Amino acid sequence: MQYRKFGNTGLTVSRLCLGTMTFGLQTEEDVSRGILDKATDAGVNFIDTADVYPLGGTEGVVGRTEEIIGRWLKGKRDRFIVATKAVGKVGPSPWDQGASRKHLLDAIDASLRRLGTDYVDLYQLHSDDRDTPLDETLEALDVIVRSGKARYVGVSNYLAYRLARMLGRADVLRTARFVSVQPRYNLLFRQIERELLPLADEEGLAVMPYNPLAGGLLTGKHRHVAKPADGRFTETVGNAGAMYSERYWHEREFKTIDTLREINAKTGEPMTKTAIAWVLANPVITSAIIGASRVDQLNDSLAAADYTLDSELKTQLDEATVEYRWGDAPR
Repeated sequence: MQYRKFGNTGLTVSRLCLGTMTFGLQTEEDVSRGILDKATDAGVNFIDTADVYPLGGTEGVVGRTEEIIGRWLKGKRDRFIVATKAVGKVGPSPWDQGASRKHLLDAIDASLRRLGTDYVDLYQLHSDDRDTPLDETLEALDVIVRSGKARYVGVSNYLAYRLARMLGRADVLRTARFVSVQPRYNLLFRQIERELLPLADEEGLAVMPYNPLAGGLLTGKHRHVAKPADGRFTETVGNAGAMYSERYWHEREFKTIDTLREINAKTGEPMTKTAIAWVLANPVITSAIIGASRVDQLNDSLAAADYTLDSELKTQLDEATVEYRWGDAPR
């Protein structure tokens, strides 16, 4: 396993971060624990979750993922960097979501209870709440950091200009500054290369992208003719299945996969390994978030941490997917 400094902080994290959004819905607790064991045995010291996980679950299962992680963490909390997120809807009241002072102060306490810990290492805004003033959100996060309930704060799913505004306001207010950003990034979604990654690089932010396999499409195992019986693109993961289908299950993406499969065939390596290694090859990337619904699915993902793409292969992959830097319409 390789390790890297987490942005401008003093933290050192594994280049692979274990994502846990399947735990408690698509993946039962015993299997989830096996996944955690296998990843950490391979040197992963970084675990990412969220209060709304398992993704695709209903209100009745919200928080189950944090509970599973909390039970697994007992007796070994000090060995791991634990990150969680808030903003998503976690209850029936209108204030049970968003980035308001009320919700964030309630949400961090609820996450800590479920995780069975006094603090999280990284507390992230899961998405941008346009209905709450930036200063209110920043001041609430500052309270959370100063209270010791979170060591650092970050964001996920933010546009570059909104993140830049938040960083600027934090500097003016002298509140806790964001140290990381968690965007979607893979060979089929490269838009963040235009503005978000240059901003992160300039500001010294850690970048921990999710979806490096595009929901499993970049494993190369799927065909456009028919969806699988279960998995990310189906109703077995609740409303998340529709979201992933909207993102990736399109003819253009499958044509690109065919091209990538041909390029990768020359290496003799699994596409999974190559796709994650491509994400890690970007010098701005700190740690790629990998996930699994079965223990054996981690084999090729974990191997990517020590796999360096040669320059020719990297160039071919870049050129084959360059259109995905420019949004939905090819240039």
